[in-house]
Amino acid sequence: MEGWWRLDAAGNRTPAPQPSSAPYTARRLDADDDAVRELSLRAKAVLRQRARALRNTMPAPALAARSGRIVTGVLSLGAVVRADSVALFWPILTRNEIDLRPLDAALRAQGKRVAYPAIDPDTDRMVFRWVAVPESMEERGLGFRDPGADAPEVDRLDVIVVPALQVDPRGYRLGYGRGYYDRTLPRYRPPAVAVCVAYDFQLVQDLPITDGDVAVDIVLTDERTIEVSV
Repeated sequence: MEGWWRLDAAGNRTPAPQPSSAPYTARRLDADDDAVRELSLRAKAVLRQRARALRNTMPAPALAARSGRIVTGVLSLGAVVRADSVALFWPILTRNEIDLRPLDAALRAQGKRVAYPAIDPDTDRMVFRWVAVPESMEERGLGFRDPGADAPEVDRLDVIVVPALQVDPRGYRLGYGRGYYDRTLPRYRPPAVAVCVAYDFQLVQDLPITDGDVAVDIVLTDERTIEVSV
């Protein structure tokens, strides 16, 4: 598949093969049929449980090293190099999520504006808000820090960095099941480029798709980058 490459020790692009195996895979299901859609949702629930269990078995030093390579990879993306504004997510470190805090610092050092997602508790709607000082964000009952309602809401973004429990080469993600990013990304794309970051062991060959699932533009792991074909 075209668009697969990885960074070598010097930070240069080198060809990368497609994953020959993955911890858990699932075939694509037709979301038009209610019965099959129900099977797809059940499959996602099983995959989600297994993906979280797998991530929780990984040692913290190994995940920190992988996170560092992901940060380097994101900074090398052309879309990020050209961007004036980037949306990140604050890591839930107790769940072994990718630590993007160094990426926040690097982007700000380059003069880019940085935003974070915020969930409205009344409407359950996710928006992005500009954050001047990341340490000012607070945990508001969802497990991660997010900006308060007083932070300015974002109208336009150049890049949105998206988390995942699993992701496949077509850009479809498996998240925590609330659908926040699937509902939110269409409001910013285009012009925003959606980049899903994941540990390489979270990259699987195929995920079930249901109505409302939205593919990202780029999948980036600690081992490879996949530019998703539209």
